[in-house]
Amino acid sequence: MAENLVLPPIADNALMAMHHYRLARIRREMQRHNVGLCVLASPVSLRYAVNFIEYQTFQAHIPTAYLFVPLEGPVTLFGASQRQYSLVDSYRPSRFVTPFDGGVDLTDNCRNLVADITDFMTEHRLHGQSLALERLSPLISQQLVQDGYQLADAECLVERARLIKHPVELTCIEQSVAVAEYGIAQMQQTLRPGITENQLWSVLHQVNIAHGGDWIEGKMLASGPRTNPWLQEATSRIIQRGELVAFDTDMIGPHGYLADISRTWLCGDGPPNNEQRDAYRHAYDEIRFNTTLIRPGMGFNELAERGYKRQDKYRAKRYVCAFHGAGLSDEYPKIYYPEDARHNTYGDVLQENMVMCVESYSGADNGREGVKLEQMVRVTKDGCETISRYPFEEALLA
Repeated sequence: MAENLVLPPIADNALMAMHHYRLARIRREMQRHNVGLCVLASPVSLRYAVNFIEYQTFQAHIPTAYLFVPLEGPVTLFGASQRQYSLVDSYRPSRFVTPFDGGVDLTDNCRNLVADITDFMTEHRLHGQSLALERLSPLISQQLVQDGYQLADAECLVERARLIKHPVELTCIEQSVAVAEYGIAQMQQTLRPGITENQLWSVLHQVNIAHGGDWIEGKMLASGPRTNPWLQEATSRIIQRGELVAFDTDMIGPHGYLADISRTWLCGDGPPNNEQRDAYRHAYDEIRFNTTLIRPGMGFNELAERGYKRQDKYRAKRYVCAFHGAGLSDEYPKIYYPEDARHNTYGDVLQENMVMCVESYSGADNGREGVKLEQMVRVTKDGCETISRYPFEEALLA
């Protein structure tokens, strides 16, 4: 493995400015929707709100920690083992509202959490405003409704807050992309006939962890006939000469920011066949065309309607979306193809300093292999700029 990439350090005061910006963005959305208190439990929301970085993948399925974010008042973190979070004003023990922590009868623990919410809202004069919750036990929601609370979905508030990136967030994303592309280069150098999909995929994990990254969302690497249809995760299959190898990084890198890049390669030094060339050209042309559409003021629905007109043979196995947002993870919006337009019910438009991913999967309905490509872009004041810069394959475009 090559030596680590040297990333320029980001000053502590710059990171602090970013953290304050993110918390203020949440409170801005709370004010817009008359929400007095947000109760957050998702590790991504906790990271966004107060830079919580404890056991994040564990927290995703066993939310031991949770956070009270009031519109005005002390930010209070429950269940944390560390005490270094500069935006947290108060720490308290968790009520253990998961079966792992609290057993299979959570009735009393959930009632205790509801009592904590009531006491907190009373103490800080937040009554008369809505209460926003993330994904917690339904026993909590049921009790709160019985107690007369008007509930809102905190996840939706946080997603809207995350839309517009602070300049330091953009720097963090650039660093994650740099690490991912360094890992991609190491993968391409490692690729050879006889290596397994899992062995090749492990290279990106190693590079990410070595550079302070957090995790990778899946194992989206496939070879040969496993590239069609897409969304088949890496296995111990041995990659053969002349096969396509396609992947999607889905990498949560340094400072918790996403690098979401897809490329497809040909294993070995032989020439590609016509099916491989055609699929690659189709995916490449779609990415190039759709990137030109991204600019401030473009409606999410309009983006879908004006997107690249895909060839009939590639429509049936289209990807799950044509565009999506990116930040600390995949983010709102997810913009679907015209064939799935019933899901495009948005009233929002692109804004400067949103980060978007432009997607293509091109695999023929009766084809052997498929091609996955994806680029990350930042919306600028008059268009967009590409964030991901790893080269495409000239041999497959010839």
